[in-house]
Amino acid sequence: MSEDSPLIRSLRTAVEAAPGDVPLRLHLAELLLDAEQPDAAVAEVAVALQHAPGDGQARTLMARAMGAPAPAETQEQPHAPAAAPASAPAPAPAPASEPAGQEPRTDFDWSAAADQVGDVIPPRFVEAPLTADGSGDPGDAAAFDVHAPGAMRLADVGGMQEVKERLEAAFLAPMRNPDLRKLYGKSLRGGLLLYGPPGCGKTFIARAIAGELGAGFLSVSVNDVLDMWIGNSERNMHEIFQTARRQAPCVVFLDELDALGAKRSRTQHSGLRNTVNQLLTELDGIDSAANEGVFVLAATNVPWDVDIALRRPGRLDRTLLVLPPDAPAREAILRYHLRERPVENVDLGRLVKATDGLSGADLAHLCEAAAETALLDSVRTGTVRMIGMKDLLQAAKQTVPSTEPWFAAARNVAMYANEGGMYDELITYLKKKRKL
Repeated sequence: MSEDSPLIRSLRTAVEAAPGDVPLRLHLAELLLDAEQPDAAVAEVAVALQHAPGDGQARTLMARAMGAPAPAETQEQPHAPAAAPASAPAPAPAPASEPAGQEPRTDFDWSAAADQVGDVIPPRFVEAPLTADGSGDPGDAAAFDVHAPGAMRLADVGGMQEVKERLEAAFLAPMRNPDLRKLYGKSLRGGLLLYGPPGCGKTFIARAIAGELGAGFLSVSVNDVLDMWIGNSERNMHEIFQTARRQAPCVVFLDELDALGAKRSRTQHSGLRNTVNQLLTELDGIDSAANEGVFVLAATNVPWDVDIALRRPGRLDRTLLVLPPDAPAREAILRYHLRERPVENVDLGRLVKATDGLSGADLAHLCEAAAETALLDSVRTGTVRMIGMKDLLQAAKQTVPSTEPWFAAARNVAMYANEGGMYDELITYLKKKRKL
């Protein structure tokens, strides 16, 4: 029988319409074997074995398709005729459930056969990995990477002395001194929310805090949580905190919190509201025994867009304003970005004064622009020259502070929406810089 025979085509159509019909698929496999198409037969039998792994007929057909010896039940019995006529069909294999005392065959390597046909069709089901407590979880426990405690400390953060003092008083000192914390009844409930203009080092400070605590660092962004399928976003959020609990001590850093915890009153999609609810649930247990050693930090450029429930006492109740780097911080940043460039006669003090108001990202761009100017000049003249103060000052003059749009928006919020005095520190800075 040809593979293109009407019967085989009809059977293929029937199998496509009823993929779970094992007898029908095995009948098609038998016809393909008769048509000398063993590879196609292997594919059909492989699917049948996925639906019915213990089916005796399927296993026998697989053995035939792989060229193995005939099963014991199809070989000659003591009282059978010496030879069957050449035209007689081969005896049908007995079902796996009969006869009662039949010995299972051991002459076929099913593991080797599975390796050979494993790529024919993907598996129908994949087992979920087990969580630390032994229970199955549909999430991938390895999907969220916890970075080992780094060598970075707050001492590596240039300047920002006020920020460091606030961190030490509100966050670090109580965590590092459990006996004193117990004596004074200092609670570790809640987390810390870093806010301020973009490019001013909020993520850098979060990593430094993790280093101070000797804790792992788990950075979470909106792409790690949100999923198009209903329920998956909440599950991802739960699994993030479960991962942190398993690998405590661990700092969970929620980057761009305004995307993960936006105001539910402004959110039209129910999935986003449920994600915020799940985050609230995880934060509510931050002082429980299960969350011992899990420290939550969050960062946002627009704290006024964060759901108010996330900032109530016991959750992200501590706020810290991270402003553009001060003079010592700007000097440290400029020195870092110029350390491996060919520079000469650079007056860092003068350059620091010329870069007041620039963010850390702006300073990195300034150094890049100065290097680009010197490189192009060397190409035009054919003589390699060093990066000098002229290049750096010119780049500083051309660099517009990227923080200005943020301050323009924050000014209105600080003036007209300063509920509870959350933005008092921002108002003080705006007045100091004559931006208010």
